[in-house]
Amino acid sequence: MFLVLALAVVFIRTCRNSNFSTADNANEKNSPGKEVNRNRGFDRRTSFLEYTQHARCRMACRQITEEEVKEVMQTGNINYRKTDVHDRPCPTYAVEGITHDNQRVRIVFAQCDFKTKVVTTIDLDKEWACDCPGDQR
Repeated sequence: MFLVLALAVVFIRTCRNSNFSTADNANEKNSPGKEVNRNRGFDRRTSFLEYTQHARCRMACRQITEEEVKEVMQTGNINYRKTDVHDRPCPTYAVEGITHDNQRVRIVFAQCDFKTKVVTTIDLDKEWACDCPGDQR
């Protein structure tokens, strides 16, 4: 009888822990502060995205929307020749892809522990006459 009771307790604890860990994993996707080590490769979750002033200006000039940025972030290919994983303060990743309106773009992301900044957006097929802050440098 004691053995059956002990097995029941172990079973209940195992089920309870698996439910909590599943809930924790679901919350981890949306919680930037949840023990996420983003220093081990490119994290494609869009919930961490922030846009620099320069990126917003380039996006407006080159007709690239936030939805397209997210689309390329999730499905694009990393161009390692244009990527600098040793960049400081955060590694930068150049991700290339084709938007839903067939624009071939490169988007540069700076990925720190708790956020991913969109640094700039580049149209790989067309030169745009943009006048954004910092272009003179």
